[in-house]
Amino acid sequence: MVEFTLPKNSKVKTGKTYKASEGLKNIKTFQIYRYDPDQPDQNPRVDTYEVDLDTCGPMVLDALGKIKGEIDSTLTYRRSCREGVCGSCSMNIDGTNTLACIKPIAEISGTIKIYPLPHMPVIKDLVPDLTLAYAQYESMEPWLKSSSADEPDKERLQSPEERAKLDGLWECILCFCCSTSCPSYWWNGDRYLGPATLLQAHRWIQDSRDDATGERLDNLEDPFKLYRCHTIMNCTKTCPKHLNPAQSIADIKKKMVERQG
Repeated sequence: MVEFTLPKNSKVKTGKTYKASEGLKNIKTFQIYRYDPDQPDQNPRVDTYEVDLDTCGPMVLDALGKIKGEIDSTLTYRRSCREGVCGSCSMNIDGTNTLACIKPIAEISGTIKIYPLPHMPVIKDLVPDLTLAYAQYESMEPWLKSSSADEPDKERLQSPEERAKLDGLWECILCFCCSTSCPSYWWNGDRYLGPATLLQAHRWIQDSRDDATGERLDNLEDPFKLYRCHTIMNCTKTCPKHLNPAQSIADIKKKMVERQG
């Protein structure tokens, strides 16, 4: 299990246990991280819940919904689309950063342990504070920049080959599973942009309709913003959309070298 950012001088303790009714045969145990900022005198804890899978949907998010709706209404987490599209329900499940809505319960043997995304400040329970991550995303200006279009009100066309270069990039849902799995981001998250933001930067660098490639590369020419990546590959391994942020980072580095040659 990876480390988590906790309130200073605090330790996670064993919390409450919620037992299922007797006689139920298909029981699954969930251990869930709990932290309430409104109770600063109390350490974070791990509560245990027993869930009847015969009356629960197949995904981890279904179990969280059942726990919140029927067992403990104080449990806090994010969710929205339930389809692996919005990225809201990203969390650490059984030691891996992923999306609760597309993680089948049946894939996990034994007790299921659920924590917030690693090394991020925790707002409450399973909800990480992504303020810094979103600010880093904004810093690379994720929008089309074009000053050369003769007719700005018309479409900017691409060939099939040009459009294909964006495949594997535009699908990113900014769940930040990759960035929060990266040791380099844990150590230098205030200066290293992280895999999610760099993949998004690559998306605009690769776009044939964008005229600001040089400007975008200049913005990344920094010892920390880009070059803290050490190709550990955790980002690619954990991505729930099966994207390859490490490849994007390598391609940006290659473009840096090419323009200096």
